[in-house]
Amino acid sequence: MEFQDLLYEVRNRVAWITINRPDKMNAFRGTTCDELIRALNKAGYDREVGCIVLAGAGDRAFCTGGDQSAHDGNYDGRGTIGLPMEELHTAIRDVPKPVIARVQGFAIGGGNVLCTICDLTICSEKAIFGQVGPKMGSVDPGYGTAFLARVVGEKKAREIWYLNKRYSGQEAVAMGLANVCVPHEQLDATVQEWAETICERSPTAIAIAKRSFNMDTAHQAGIAGMGMYALKLYYDTEESREGVKALQEKRKPDFRKFAK
Repeated sequence: MEFQDLLYEVRNRVAWITINRPDKMNAFRGTTCDELIRALNKAGYDREVGCIVLAGAGDRAFCTGGDQSAHDGNYDGRGTIGLPMEELHTAIRDVPKPVIARVQGFAIGGGNVLCTICDLTICSEKAIFGQVGPKMGSVDPGYGTAFLARVVGEKKAREIWYLNKRYSGQEAVAMGLANVCVPHEQLDATVQEWAETICERSPTAIAIAKRSFNMDTAHQAGIAGMGMYALKLYYDTEESREGVKALQEKRKPDFRKFAK
């Protein structure tokens, strides 16, 4: 299976899926999302794989969300908003194997959502988490908000989205967004160790446990689906486009002049 935007490797029964766009801070475009869905399903239903690691190439970023250079009211792929986000998020949740987010740098925007959805998150001391949607004329109206509130608590989730602050790896652990924060040089070894430990467990028991956890929040897939349609309508407004224009023009956005 050939990939353009990803690296795919199996290390001792652990599938490493790495977004390979370091020059774009591992931001995803339509192709990236389609390939992630294919790779997750490949690893998820491969009997020789016991655990999946989701990573970003380079030292700067795990993932910084949607590629703004491919966004002008709509992204460059398929799906409601030009990215098959509903399918990607569902793939992470539905594959019968745990998915570990390996965060070595920025996990911002849609990248922060991926960390939220993954079964486990292991980060280094150089990791930075946060949301930027309301600063950019965007929002994640599904798992990135509703499910985030389950993970970190509603007050903290609202803080993350309303204030758009940055959080260290240790802060992510304290709020429940990450499981552990380790020295940068120990990150890969720790991720592989956790993954190999999972590979030693009963795969059927792990799959049932994962499904059981998912059942409690399965209704949020409906919220996400409806939310993406609302987001598409929002992307068609001048208020939303102001965020991208301001970024391109290197200025502070003025959303209120377009708000109705």
